Amino acid sequence: MLNLSAVHKSRGAGSQRYSLVVPALVLRAGEQLAIVGPSGCGKSTLLDVLALVLAPDQVGQFEFDQTDIGALWRADQQSALAELRSKHLGYVLQTGGLLGFLDVRGNIALSRQLLGLKDDGSVARLAEQLEISDQLTKKPAALSVGQRQRVSCARALAHAPQLVLADEPTASLDPLNAERVMQALLAQAREHRAACVIATHDEPLARASGLQVRRISCRRDADGGVTATLGQVC
Repeated sequence: MLNLSAVHKSRGAGSQRYSLVVPALVLRAGEQLAIVGPSGCGKSTLLDVLALVLAPDQVGQFEFDQTDIGALWRADQQSALAELRSKHLGYVLQTGGLLGFLDVRGNIALSRQLLGLKDDGSVARLAEQLEISDQLTKKPAALSVGQRQRVSCARALAHAPQLVLADEPTASLDPLNAERVMQALLAQAREHRAACVIATHDEPLARASGLQVRRISCRRDADGGVTATLGQVC
């Protein structure tokens, strides 16, 4: 599914520089992985690289489902990258990212509609499985934080992507709702046979949910900048 090696991304310069280093990352179909670390360590940057929205500065190898992503970035093939994103990736944003002018049904169905996919009942099924079927006609503003996150999870899964990315999906939730949302997301990803990468600061929840765990560690360099490195499974 994913095969990365020697992938680097930097921002800023000197004491304001931040660099992310991914020595190696292999994710097979259906595998579920947590990227853990404190706020500001680069978890969101890594997810944006994996989501094909942020171009790395250096690439040894970057393959997604046998497609050479590094070559697409070097050739500035934005349309090919956009097609891969829309068809094969689902992204759960930390803030939910729901559109306020659409109701819950419209938000969940959005990814399918943008791809021109017909209604096959998956929107209703996901809403039922994520316990939001009674909220389908409501706008996001009328939902609780936990309900909005479940809607965001449903939207990310509705078009049956191969890879689901989630950026701190439980950060604003109390412990009980955090566990419920995490378990619901992972269960639906398994049912859809989607691989999952979840960025979280909550390592105990990640481990309790059965996720493989890889930490991002940071060091201060001689120029005052920061280098963050993705570690091995721990």
